[in-house]
Amino acid sequence: MNFDLKSINSISVILRLVLAVICGGIIGLERGRAGRPAGFRTHILVCLGSALAIMTNQYILQEFQTSDPTRMAAQVISGIGFLGVGTIIVTGNNKVKGLTTAAGLWATACMGLAIGIGFYSAGLITCLLISFVTVILHPFDNYMLSRSKIIDVYIELSEGTTVSNIMDEFKTKGLNVEYIEVVKPQINKSGIAMIVAVKNKEKEMRLDTISRIARINGVEFAEDI
Repeated sequence: MNFDLKSINSISVILRLVLAVICGGIIGLERGRAGRPAGFRTHILVCLGSALAIMTNQYILQEFQTSDPTRMAAQVISGIGFLGVGTIIVTGNNKVKGLTTAAGLWATACMGLAIGIGFYSAGLITCLLISFVTVILHPFDNYMLSRSKIIDVYIELSEGTTVSNIMDEFKTKGLNVEYIEVVKPQINKSGIAMIVAVKNKEKEMRLDTISRIARINGVEFAEDI
């Protein structure tokens, strides 16, 4: 029996596909627990499909001595973007969600390619690192975001309130406006809505800043995006 794990044979095929399922499942488990639409099974299928694609490419090259060994890998990497887009959601208040899941799917596909071509060490190390980024660094990411001095805020104004009035209120509360964009309101259709990038002079938590903005006279609704 051939135990060459670098070439395509029964043992290497089984090993690579099983590793793809295990590693994809490890990444998908965390996403599934977080309630993301692309969870446990999706990550397994992405990793498994990527591994199978590159294995098929290697098989064609090995058996028929004809094929570009990088062609299928390039198609997988570009094609996974369409699946990733489906996990990105823009809410009614212009809040973007799902970027981490989309990036995780892309990284999982690349991990599957590494496993499928027999680059076992890179695939296993990548699995550990993706898990580290999505699980261990998640609280750190939230902490950095909460302490950010630049905050993007979606604001809806009550009827009769002008943008200039709100800007004056921001100045009195020590909030510098870096950018402003008037957008279509989602809640109060007859009012004014805008997206404001605010630089906070004071060292306070992100939620505290949003709370201060929400209490400004004339602000009907405020949410970070």
